[in-house]
Amino acid sequence: MSNESTGNSSKIIIGLLIIALIGSWIYFNSTIGAKTEIINSKDIKIASIDSSKNALNAEFIAASAKVDSLTLQNQQLVGDILVKSNEIQKLKSNIGTILLNKNASDKDLAEAKALIATLNGKIANILADLSKAQEQNKQLTAKNEDLSNQNTNLNNNLTSTTKEKDRLQDIGSTLHASNFNIQSLRVREDGSERKTANAKRANTIRISFQIDKNKITPTSNQDIYVCLTAPDGKAFGDAGNITTREDGTKPFANKISIQYVQNEALPVSYDVKQTSKFTEGEYKVEVYNNGFKIGEGKTTLKKGLF
Repeated sequence: MSNESTGNSSKIIIGLLIIALIGSWIYFNSTIGAKTEIINSKDIKIASIDSSKNALNAEFIAASAKVDSLTLQNQQLVGDILVKSNEIQKLKSNIGTILLNKNASDKDLAEAKALIATLNGKIANILADLSKAQEQNKQLTAKNEDLSNQNTNLNNNLTSTTKEKDRLQDIGSTLHASNFNIQSLRVREDGSERKTANAKRANTIRISFQIDKNKITPTSNQDIYVCLTAPDGKAFGDAGNITTREDGTKPFANKISIQYVQNEALPVSYDVKQTSKFTEGEYKVEVYNNGFKIGEGKTTLKKGLF
């Protein structure tokens, strides 16, 4: 009896141990499963946070690129646009701080997402302002160019007007001769003289004319150049050359210096004397002042006339 009871007790103890072992195993497996589920859940959550954070980083990088591009292309921002640009830079810095935090929570990421949306909105707003400013600048540039062209045209017109005024002043101050009278004379040694159209008898051609009144020419010494052309077309006399405004360079027979008084008429007389005989034909007289021809006349010497 004693041995049998001892054997039964051993079996009971062994059964209880087995039951306890099985229970412990079940409990352990259950606990491990629960912990594994918790770990898996946390891993999923972390992965979700990382995914959201990566997406936000991508959005932030794109927005930052726009901000940097704005700063690079518009380094001389002023006024309201400069204030907005500074706000954007501050906002960019705040977002960067959140995303650089390794322990950023869902709430932090939600805040970062909202700030990125605000950043993109401000970027779009400042882009619109810049576009408007650039358009206004183009219009101002166009107006400035137009004003510059108008100013250039005015200056050109003023220059042309000044030149034209100077030209008219130059022409207006040039003396004018009238009442030309050209006579061929025979002047004797005693000073007596007689008109003659005989080429053999004439020894003097007298040129007389009047310098007309001129309100523009000031009282001053004026040079009058007398050019005389012989019947053969050659210059008569060799006192020098003058450069005329319209007839080029011409030889002149004599230069007469007169004292002109403003707005007064002045008679002028000049004798062309010839020791040898004049040739038959037409003699042409041209008078110049200030490079302009101011008058002319002709006389003809013939054969056998007294």
